[in-house]
Formats: sequence, structure tokens, C-alpha cells
Amino acid sequence: MPRPLRVAIVGAGPAGIYAADALLKSEAAAEPGVSIDLFEKMPAPFGLIRYGVAPDHPRIKGIITALHQVLDKPQVRLFGNVDYPNDISLDELHSFYDAVIFSTGATADRSLNIPGVDLDGSYGAADFVSWYDGHPDVPRTWPLEAEKVAVLGVGNVALDVARILAKTADELLPTEIPPNVYDGLKANKALEVHVFGRRGPAQAKFSPMELRELDHSPNIEVIVNPEDIDYDEGSITTRRSNKQADMVAKTLENWAIRDIGDRPHKLFLHFFESPTEVLGEDGKVVGLRTERTELDGTGNVKGTGQFTDWDVQSVYRAVGYLSDELPKLPWDVDSGTVPDEGGRVVEAGGHLQSTYVTGWIRRGPVGLIGHTKGDANETVANLLADHAEGRLHEPAAPAPEAVESFLAERSVRYTTWEGWHRLDAAEKALGEPQGRERVKIVEREDMLDASGA
Repeated sequence: MPRPLRVAIVGAGPAGIYAADALLKSEAAAEPGVSIDLFEKMPAPFGLIRYGVAPDHPRIKGIITALHQVLDKPQVRLFGNVDYPNDISLDELHSFYDAVIFSTGATADRSLNIPGVDLDGSYGAADFVSWYDGHPDVPRTWPLEAEKVAVLGVGNVALDVARILAKTADELLPTEIPPNVYDGLKANKALEVHVFGRRGPAQAKFSPMELRELDHSPNIEVIVNPEDIDYDEGSITTRRSNKQADMVAKTLENWAIRDIGDRPHKLFLHFFESPTEVLGEDGKVVGLRTERTELDGTGNVKGTGQFTDWDVQSVYRAVGYLSDELPKLPWDVDSGTVPDEGGRVVEAGGHLQSTYVTGWIRRGPVGLIGHTKGDANETVANLLADHAEGRLHEPAAPAPEAVESFLAERSVRYTTWEGWHRLDAAEKALGEPQGRERVKIVEREDMLDASGA
């Protein structure tokens, strides 16, 4: 009697869960069936939704409801707090499964090659996001001494960082932020936050809703310089062909022409300013130097040779995420991705048997959460084609209990989907006395204990 197709998915964020969903909806799920195990290095699932989305964006966290429905299926198991490759290697995964899909995403900061970027007070946005989202593997405190702060980048992560820095701790208290984050933000001295982009309003990568939300805070005065509202032929073409870009530009235009109000924290959005150096004294950030740019007709910009020194005491780089290299898999250093063809991992010109990628580890950290669905569908379709044509290898120990025995022998303290429900209930119980939906548990050991690992 044919057994179910056994698939391991490494990474239980949206990309991995969408891949599981695509497998469950395939013809193979009906006959002979599929059996899917998700491996996640964190004790809790959901990846960047839990540890990358700002706490004051519960709307986006609502995606977790849809992901819940996939993980609730009996064909799916979760193994949390299991680290690839330290707890389980690629060869070991292949011994238990017909195929392995990697969906490990991107959590590190892309580097910015300008002088002074390593000064004390210069930070990567991803590290700050991990701190305010209660990631267990980062320090519990964050230095928030600067009264004037620069954020480099014009994407949604830059907006998140700027907004969290500009809001008050009490504004964020109704969210799920843990006590250490509330205490840290309570001590935040920032009164001015300056966001810098080297191109113009039409090239900003904000989503319109994220941008408009900046103006909803009673404590944040959003300021745009009218001189930064400029378009060339390429910009006009972008606005005509991209509704989101047009909406962003209109919002920025409206802010540029209004009177400046009296909200206590000022958030400046600067365009046509390209960071050239982080300025320092005695090893600490004391300023940022930018070069004024101008449009070249195509929507790109060129330098003007006009420089400005900005008085700031800390700088946050939000210039993109970068995936961590995965041992035993080929790696493209420039893009920070695993080389692939249609989700099949490619090594030395051929497909690495039974090994696949999806999500940001495949295409880089671009697009919104929903964009990973198309990736997952393509990867899974090719995996199933390989299965149908006999191209997958035969695992030595495909029985579902074999991997449980293996992890027990390794003394890996893993969490399960049932454990997530227990952790979820524990976090909600912490929030209830304060009238909050939940308070996030931060310490890994506390998460494991609450999960009953």
C-alpha cells in the first residue's frame, strides 16, 4: 500500500505555511496523501509576523488567523525550537523525508557601505525590530539616548522604525509589547526623527496605508519639505502605471503644503538626500552627511555635489533585509539567496535532488507577505512533478515517529502546535489584567515552559 508523501519544511513563517497549504490542496493530498512537518528554530511559529511586524500593526498580524487554519490540519505537525543545521542536518532530513523545502526568510540587515557606519549609535533596523518585537535571542535593553535620530531608507521597515521611535511608550502600551520594551521606550529621548531617501516621492517604497498611519498619532507631527516634491518623466510614468506609488505621492504632496502643527514629536520625511557618511566624535555618532540628488529624467537620480550635515546622535539603517546562509546548500553571496530554478535548488548546473526553496530565501526580501503565495505554489508544483516522475529519493526512515525518536535521542526540547496554543493562552492571560489582548513572552526558556516543551 503506498504511503503518504513525506515533506519537511524548514521555516514556519508565512512562506513555509503557504507551501504546506499548497501541498494540502494538491491532488497528491487525496491519494496517496501528504504528511508535512514544519521545523522552526523559534519556539513559536509565524516567523516575521511575530518577530518582524511592528506591534502597533495588529491588522497585519490578522494573517495569523489564516495560517492557523493550515497548521490545524491533521496532516501537519510543528517542531519548534529546532535549529537547522545544529539540531538536524540536511542529510538527516533526507533520511526521514521524500523532499525538503527551505523557507527560512531573511532576518539580518543588508550592509550599507559608507564611512562611519560602525560607530557607536549606528544600528541596523532589523536588530531594533527584533528588540521591540521581543525576539528571545537579542539583548533585553536598547540604548535610546538620542534626541535627534536618522532613519535611512524609504520602505515600510523604515516607517516602522521611525514610528516606534517617535511614538510614546504609553501609546504603544495597549499592544503586545513586553515589559522590557515598554520600559526601554519609556526612557526614549527622541524628539526628532529624520527619514532619508536618496530618490523622490514617486520612488518611495512605502505602502499607502503604512504611510498614512504615521499621521494618526496625536504625538507625531509629520513634516515634508515642499522642495522635495519633484517629478521627472520617469516619475510621472511610475505614478500613471502604479496606483500605490501615485497614492503615496499624493499623501506626501498634501503634507508638504499644510501648516506645521504643534504635536510634540517631529518626524521629517526627506527626499533627494543620499547618505554619504555617518559623522562621529570619540567613536560615537554626532551627525549624518548627505548629498543632495536630482532626478535624471528616468526616475533615477544623480548627485549634485551639494552636501548637508544633519545634527543627529543615532542612525538606523533600513536598507533591506538579508538572509542567513544555509549550510550544505549553494549560496549566491550578492543576492543572499539559494540559487534555484522554479524552486528547485540548483548546484553545479543540476538540481539538488529532493531539495527546494520558497519565499525570501529563494527570491530575496522583496514584496509583501502575500507575494510568497505564488512562490510556494510554483515550488510545490515542481516538487509534485518530481514526485510523479520518480525523481525524488527514497528516505531510509519515512515513518512519522522516526523523527520524534531522533529529536528525543538528541535531547532537543521541541515545541508543537498544541504547545503554541498553550503559549498563546499564557500570553493572553498576561495581558488580561491590563485589558490588553496579550503580552508577549520573551525569554526562550519561558516560552518553552509555557509551551509545555
